[in-house]
Amino acid sequence: MEWGYNEKKFKIIFMLLKMKLSKMMVFRFDFFGAFFVDSSLFILQLLMFNGIYSHVDSIGGWQRGEMIIFIGTFSLINAINMTIFCFGIYDIPRKIQEGELDYYITKPIDPLFRLTFENVNIGSSPLILASILIVVYGVSGLNSEITFAMVLAYTCMVLLMTLLFYDVCIIFRTIPFFVISSSAIMRLEDNLLPMNMKIPGIIYEGIFKLLFYLILPYGIMSTIPTQILSGTLTIKGLIYSISIVFVFTVFMWRFWKLGLKHYKSASS
Repeated sequence: MEWGYNEKKFKIIFMLLKMKLSKMMVFRFDFFGAFFVDSSLFILQLLMFNGIYSHVDSIGGWQRGEMIIFIGTFSLINAINMTIFCFGIYDIPRKIQEGELDYYITKPIDPLFRLTFENVNIGSSPLILASILIVVYGVSGLNSEITFAMVLAYTCMVLLMTLLFYDVCIIFRTIPFFVISSSAIMRLEDNLLPMNMKIPGIIYEGIFKLLFYLILPYGIMSTIPTQILSGTLTIKGLIYSISIVFVFTVFMWRFWKLGLKHYKSASS
């Protein structure tokens, strides 16, 4: 029974992807434009980081190789986000405030599932490969040997951190169910995310570590996978990061359900 339900979800995802591709091929500029813009931003970001770190031997005990892996990992997580769910969930606050969420609630499919996968952006997918190449380049600069187990653990952790990234995005976009204006909340996200893409989590101490390791765990998203490849991640750090993902995923789902109960539709 559960397998049949999951199979139905996969079919829906495939159908949404097919519709998105058809639309993008009709308006080809949507595809190539997204690819050009995202690639340009990626190159500019890479040049900026190269300029920042070109004269620095280490930051918080990390050598150049680890810092390059950190940059590539955050770019990889963000690229997966941009490809799969960013453009589907980005506009949730507006849909809530304008009553457009009615369209999703009345359909015979979970509204969050539909919002997540309805705007898959294939134009951002090349950034995934570009980010992986940056990570590989960073690995080549490490003094330690990389094993298959480390690569497998890194891959699994990147996927977990992508889920955590998604959880935080949805939590931010659920708050508009309870407030009139969400612009300040969105500005907070827009400022905190770029900052944590530049600063390794190992640097945070005191209140900042509490904020970016627990309350808004942007600080662990790229740091933990990087520590796996550098061989510096402790068992305690591994358990903590997995626990954070679990807690945030459960909280996100319950918070979203609570938000739906407080939603005032356009027809009410």
